[in-house]
Amino acid sequence: MRYLIMHVMGGSLLLVGIVAQIHATGSIDFVAMKPDSLATWMILLGFLINAAAPLLSAWLPDAYPEASPGGMVFLSAFTTKTAVYVLIRGFPGAEVLIFVGLYMVFYGIFYALLENDMRRILAYSIVNQVGFMVTGIGIGTEMALNGTASHAFAHIIYKALLLMSAGSVLHMTGKRKCSDLGGLFQSMPITTLCGIIGAMSISSFPLTSGFVSKSMISQAAADENLMIIWFLLTAASAGVFLHAGIKFPWFVFFQKDSGLRPPDPPLNMRLAMIFFAALCIGLGVFPGPLYALLPFPVAFVPYTAAHVLTMLQLLLFSGLAFFIFLPVMKRTLTVSLDVDWAYRRLLPHSVRYLVAKFATVDRELRSTFIGVINKVINGAFQYVGPKGVLARTLPAGAMMFWAVALLAGFLVVYLI
Repeated sequence: MRYLIMHVMGGSLLLVGIVAQIHATGSIDFVAMKPDSLATWMILLGFLINAAAPLLSAWLPDAYPEASPGGMVFLSAFTTKTAVYVLIRGFPGAEVLIFVGLYMVFYGIFYALLENDMRRILAYSIVNQVGFMVTGIGIGTEMALNGTASHAFAHIIYKALLLMSAGSVLHMTGKRKCSDLGGLFQSMPITTLCGIIGAMSISSFPLTSGFVSKSMISQAAADENLMIIWFLLTAASAGVFLHAGIKFPWFVFFQKDSGLRPPDPPLNMRLAMIFFAALCIGLGVFPGPLYALLPFPVAFVPYTAAHVLTMLQLLLFSGLAFFIFLPVMKRTLTVSLDVDWAYRRLLPHSVRYLVAKFATVDRELRSTFIGVINKVINGAFQYVGPKGVLARTLPAGAMMFWAVALLAGFLVVYLI
């Protein structure tokens, strides 16, 4: 229901923006726009709700993990990626998207690090990765848009692989909380290996698809001398490795031995994971076919010594930080409050409290107001009712007298 409500609202905003834009321009062409009018802002907000942008991001981690083990794989491929596509087409270079994207990047990292549910970890990771794409759209250069498009394509594949591995664990164990899992690598080796490949890909590890796609967005920020943005994206890459690259596989497949010994999932699920794992590595080793699909000519060379060494240093030191702070990383049965708590819990409770608190005052004010209205109506009825002064029948002579008297009075006032 929350998924439905949010998308009805987003679709309504989009429809209002479209109608206003057609009225303003007389055209139905969908071209690059700037958020400089009510119409374009409405269109942008409609797209951003679909992209799980703030302050309504919580619908995604609340809705996606409640799907079936395979259903979440399909959900992850459509809504947010469609939003990324239309943002590329409709709002390239809109600077506000840089700030929206950076918020999404760190929002996803923060909540994923706090989360105990393995599928909610990956759901928050979707918001995080879409944040990289929205930031690239805000930068708006050819390099940034190429990076956004390629990263959206690669994200569909490696996120599907991660969700397949999580769905396989859920399917075989019936458990989804990290605190209930661990030691599964002993009986689920294929699922473990595929999950690790997906985790490496989302972390932009060399020879994986994430390495050849997401790096273009950071390079675009560097090319435009947006050094603060480049630094934040680099720091966020370390955060991605913490929550999705290490936390997910470590707590699900390794850490303590939970005593669970489920086998790998059925053949069809194993083949799907192996196929997507091969795609992650294939695109990372041979990025040419992916680059050929991008909207602009690609002048980016991912495998340079500086780039490879930078990413390896970043990832290895992030891994070191994870294991140093491992006692802090262990999750318990807690609930992380999000912004949606304000309008789902705080607002209804506040309204009920105020109603109960001021019910007596409200009744007194209503009765007083209604009493005043009744007095006004009764007073007016005395003059305009059937027997009122203004409703009586007067002879023509009296009417002429009052007409002449009013005219005389008007003449006197006019002469004075």
